[in-house]
Amino acid sequence: MSDPNRRRAVRHLYRRTRVLSGLPRRLMAKTQFPLRSAPTPRGLKPLPSPVGSNYETDWARRGPARLVRRVSVETAGRAVVDFYADPLVLGTDRLSELEGPAIFASNHHSHADTMVLITSIPEPWRHELVIGAAADYFFGNRVTSALSALFIGAIPIERTRLSRRSTQKAIELLRRGWSMVIYPEGGRSSDGWTSGFKPGVGFLARQAAVPVVPVYIEGTGSILHKGRNWPRRGAATVMFGEPMWFPPGGDRKEFTRELERAVEVLADEVASDWWTARRRAHRGETPSLRGPAASAWRRTWMRGTPASRGKGSSRRSWPYA
Repeated sequence: MSDPNRRRAVRHLYRRTRVLSGLPRRLMAKTQFPLRSAPTPRGLKPLPSPVGSNYETDWARRGPARLVRRVSVETAGRAVVDFYADPLVLGTDRLSELEGPAIFASNHHSHADTMVLITSIPEPWRHELVIGAAADYFFGNRVTSALSALFIGAIPIERTRLSRRSTQKAIELLRRGWSMVIYPEGGRSSDGWTSGFKPGVGFLARQAAVPVVPVYIEGTGSILHKGRNWPRRGAATVMFGEPMWFPPGGDRKEFTRELERAVEVLADEVASDWWTARRRAHRGETPSLRGPAASAWRRTWMRGTPASRGKGSSRRSWPYA
């Protein structure tokens, strides 16, 4: 065989090999098998999805799973949080008279928020805690669903529509003595400012008759901001506020607005001090966490550089920077 023919045969064989070797990958990408179930044949009624808001997490609150979660949080989880975030935890004295379960409602900048909060929430709430996690993100398939339920105690919460199943599960757990971490914004901030709290937290507080603890967390956006796949070292601050009870005959939207204002006061306290923050709150001058009505790049610029602690720090006193 001449050299041109040999080269042509080799190229043809190489192309055929690439096509055949890439077939399983393309098939998995198209069907998402085995992470997702195969499509239902035409003419048959599909069964309810076992993932998403339908994923059953009761097994993750039984003895063996709780032990695994407790050990992982207090060993690897705490070590990772201390290394990357070194959180400064403030305001735990405000929880000294709190008894029973509570909803910990926080602003949300990063996926790092959850582990920072889990390791910062004091006993006895830390190890009887569930995390309200986005059903479409953390419970998209069986693998991520199981890992989320096992290692952070996540339960699926619908953030794009009202789900009676996930709401009732959250209320049931609160009534049974489990505390809950929830992010009332419904998702992570893309520019460091909040997007406004949704009234679902007020509904849970009213139906379960439990207090809501406002929490402000700062610094996690610089550790693992939205769109970043790997964390970098930084400094986080977690500030707990006074527990808030849903008033008899109250309105859940108004309660949610009061909760958002309480988190804004905590942010002001972190940026200044307790006395200054309370004076501004009394005068109705607490800076909003929603940021200015401006373009995305300007909102990001006005948010300032991420806070950092330590000697020689060039920390900007947000939200005043």
